[in-house]
Amino acid sequence: MGLIQLEGMEFYAYHGHYEEERNIGSRFLLDLYIETDTDVAAKSDSIDDALDYHKIYKLIQKEMEEKSHLLENIANRILDALYNNFDKIENAELKVSKIHPPIGGQVDAVSVTISR
Repeated sequence: MGLIQLEGMEFYAYHGHYEEERNIGSRFLLDLYIETDTDVAAKSDSIDDALDYHKIYKLIQKEMEEKSHLLENIANRILDALYNNFDKIENAELKVSKIHPPIGGQVDAVSVTISR
């Protein structure tokens, strides 16, 4: 079993509880950790036997374009899409962070982490 990590994925997207957030947009950072069997890919050295990081990123990018009110919804939708498109995923953990959220004070980020 191996751990594939896509860390520090940054997106400008239009998510938030308030309408202004969905109109103006914000920066989001995502960290994804996927447990998968890496033995076959390690021996074959073929992308066909591995999880394709480029395809994973593109799928996440597409999901980030769909507006959501809550970080929980974003994380859940992305995990659903990952599991529906990549059968080699054993377990996954996704952290979605909104940078400088408008919550009435100085906060670097607010985050939600979901594991499956």
